Amino acid sequence: MPACRSMMFLLLCLLLVAPGAFGSEPEDAWDLEPGDYRAALLINGRTGEVLYESNPHLQHPPASMVKMMLVLLVIDRLETGTLTLQDPVVTSARASTFGGSQVYLKEGEVFPLGEMMKAMMIHSANDASVAVAEFLAGSVEACVALMNERARDLGMPDTIFRSVDGLPPRRGRQPDLSTVYDLSLLARELTRYPQVLHWASTKTAPFRGGAFILTNTNKLIGRFPGADGLKTGYYRKAGYNLTATAARGELRMIAVVMGASSNRARAREAARLLNAGFDMYSQIQALKEGEPVASAVPVAGGMAEQVTVAPARDVFVHVRRGAESAVRIEVAAPAVIEAPVVKGKSYGEVLVKYDDREVARVRAVAIDAIPEAPLFHRLMNDFD
Repeated sequence: MPACRSMMFLLLCLLLVAPGAFGSEPEDAWDLEPGDYRAALLINGRTGEVLYESNPHLQHPPASMVKMMLVLLVIDRLETGTLTLQDPVVTSARASTFGGSQVYLKEGEVFPLGEMMKAMMIHSANDASVAVAEFLAGSVEACVALMNERARDLGMPDTIFRSVDGLPPRRGRQPDLSTVYDLSLLARELTRYPQVLHWASTKTAPFRGGAFILTNTNKLIGRFPGADGLKTGYYRKAGYNLTATAARGELRMIAVVMGASSNRARAREAARLLNAGFDMYSQIQALKEGEPVASAVPVAGGMAEQVTVAPARDVFVHVRRGAESAVRIEVAAPAVIEAPVVKGKSYGEVLVKYDDREVARVRAVAIDAIPEAPLFHRLMNDFD
């Protein structure tokens, strides 16, 4: 009987804890209480709008989240075609000696760049990070310089990279430093690339022919709806850090948590922020395919003097709850359309704006056919 009561108590605790950690019932997004962290930030990943902040510009060691910048450097070169994921990366003596999270690379061991990137993004492998940095720039030091240059390009004023792995600094060295705001800018840039999200959302993957299994350090993957990245970071003085992102439909949220007290706390707080962000927005249908918009467009030389246009497809947009009236529809069409007008043909575009920012643009098509008027008809109209 006591064992039964203990089991019931444990079940009750789990039911109480789970919704707050990963459940779909978010707290009030407009009154989000501070949590278990030193700094935190939530942004709309599509627009960059800051939705919540706590110590956004507090410099703090990001730990392994520095690897996000190394990933961006690789992606930049993949995009320009100067690198491919099949390029061989050779493990140096330096790379083979790195501790912490690793895949136990041996000096001289060679893996394709894509495999090294998986080891770095999924398993946060420090030895793979050093190998990639040396492959990319010739040395770790040269790669760090590139990382800081790219940070300046992105407008990350409070970020100083001093390593490619984010490990605690050795005696006499200074730590890497960043802020939740700066890291949100980096995360937003990374979410533009499906390849990055593919790596970051992979829960497990084989390495070295399956002899080693890469395990994702981000506990939201596979547990939080829509979670597909990005990166964790931890050492004792840095605490538990997490840059998390999730997408639901066209809406993407990015949360950054730094200095949490535990692995569970950083996942819980990131989930709480992401849930609050999704709860802030509602989806509305701004345009309906085939439904006339705005006023008709004048037609010259036709059997009718004007034609109505309609969007070529449906458009749904996400807007802040209570701000639906900020959505505006504009038609960018010729001042006059020369007959004949072909039904279904594009005559300009329909623009959807939210807070004066363009969020969608679709073809404007004629909903009626208007034939060219006979010469006599046109002459009579000119006479009138």
